Amino acid sequence: MAGPRLVLLFSGKRKSGKDFITDRLQESLGGDTCAILRLSGPLKKQFAQEHGLDFERLLDASEYKETYRAAMIQWGEEKRNADPGFFCRLIVEGVSQPVWIISDTRRRSDVEWFVSSYGVVTQTVRVVASEETRRSRGWVYTREVDDAESECGLDTGVTFDWIIANEGDQSALDEQLGKLTAFIRSKLTTDV
Repeated sequence: MAGPRLVLLFSGKRKSGKDFITDRLQESLGGDTCAILRLSGPLKKQFAQEHGLDFERLLDASEYKETYRAAMIQWGEEKRNADPGFFCRLIVEGVSQPVWIISDTRRRSDVEWFVSSYGVVTQTVRVVASEETRRSRGWVYTREVDDAESECGLDTGVTFDWIIANEGDQSALDEQLGKLTAFIRSKLTTDV
């Protein structure tokens, strides 16, 4: 199996709209072209198995997930400290689409693994939204979550190829996503 033609590493604070934006991109590009991969998926599955929890409920934006978020973060950090590419390798197994969207890149080690594994086909995308906008989406500052590496690890030290402002202005968002979609399509038709 050939590797990806393009890997987009999405990051951003909680409730910035990463999933909303990556879902929109996939709808625009099509599921045969674009795969959304979530680093949190294998983490949540293994965490649920080891702790006797409901995996499906850990996947949604529920209070159930929030109850276990801090413990999942700590457990995930222990796994990453032992093997920084552990979750990255799990999510790319068997993916055949030419465009990979990693919807929840949170740590510098994630970025480093994808760049070292896929090089120049990797692009970083930061989704930003003000605290006011994030609060309107249900965000509440939570100690040991919002100040953890999983939220702050990419705040500095990474130069993003794309910044997507998601403040609730649909036309502004559409314009930004249009430019990103055009870039993605250009990579699919011009790069060999």
